[in-house]
Amino acid sequence: MKKAVHFGAGNIGRGFIGLLLSKAGYHVTFVDVAAPLVDDINALGKYNVQIFGREDKIQVDNVSAINSNDHLDDLLNAIVEADIVTTAIGPNILKFIAPNIAKGLIKRVAVNETPLNIIACENMVGGSTALKNFVYQNLTDDAKPKVDKLIGFPDAAVDRIVPLQKNEEKLLVQVEPYAEWDVDSKGMVGETPSIEGMTIVDNLSAYIERKLFTVNTGHASIAYLAYQKGIKDISSAMKDADVVEMARRVWKETGTLLIEKYGFDPEKHWKYVETTESRFANPFLSDEVTRVARGPVRKLSPKDRLVSPATQLLERDKVPEALTTVIAAALKFDYSGDKEAVEVQSYIKENGIDAAISHFTGAASDSELFKLIKAKI
Repeated sequence: MKKAVHFGAGNIGRGFIGLLLSKAGYHVTFVDVAAPLVDDINALGKYNVQIFGREDKIQVDNVSAINSNDHLDDLLNAIVEADIVTTAIGPNILKFIAPNIAKGLIKRVAVNETPLNIIACENMVGGSTALKNFVYQNLTDDAKPKVDKLIGFPDAAVDRIVPLQKNEEKLLVQVEPYAEWDVDSKGMVGETPSIEGMTIVDNLSAYIERKLFTVNTGHASIAYLAYQKGIKDISSAMKDADVVEMARRVWKETGTLLIEKYGFDPEKHWKYVETTESRFANPFLSDEVTRVARGPVRKLSPKDRLVSPATQLLERDKVPEALTTVIAAALKFDYSGDKEAVEVQSYIKENGIDAAISHFTGAASDSELFKLIKAKI
């Protein structure tokens, strides 16, 4: 049986990537530091995934787990023997798993010359490339030439909503019907894995930005706008006419950019936008506004879901009125339960809003983007 090592045994890892790998005939070894979760996976050796709105469940077999804090040797050996390695742990955690991946690769290339692809399935642009850079910081000079030759880090775009949930059944994960996993053909080494639900594409950047500027931008926009109105969950936000109207204006701006930049078929793209809106309106998929809005430092960064499309529109002589409205709302996100929100508000209090706009968005104080954001504060 083929072997997969997947970092992150949470709901997304089990309900999306782990599910597809298992269905493709892999034994999936989850890697996590949450001891109770690891113990449950090992005790049961299986778990169920349920599509929201359906009564039947999909049983996922041939799974096990490793606690990387307590059983590092087991993890290194699993990497040596793996046919594919994937992650779904969150962008900020990639740097923390990189040292162990590097140790595993050093051990692997010394005894196993079979090509291996490592795919970071994260909500970020260039996740695998970022992971590769972290890994290479921890490789020995002797190992680097073989890793260069044998190990691929193809970037990926992933999309499936797996909301926060509490289930009585151990390890059960409830997910939406929609799922998309696009992987860059250019980063692949060796034989291309045959995994139903994973699509190999030649122009990944187009698919990454389509998803980032439609799904992620839309989700964040709805959350930040809803937070300003005191709305607690996304389902309720999708019933608020003002929030929905502004989200549609955001999608109009990002859609115009994507169609012009990548040549997407307009009819198909606007259908994609409609599908995205219907996903957010699905009451089974509703999530807390504060959870969707969390991490404003990352979401306000120059290359992420809000500032990047706004900047690109300005470069094309188009005015991102709706996007800058959302950026201003993100700068006002003051939820005390999120450390990045606290960081933003502390910075504003200490340095003023003008400095904060430039600091978090990268917009120079004399730029058109800065002026548009400031006018919305």
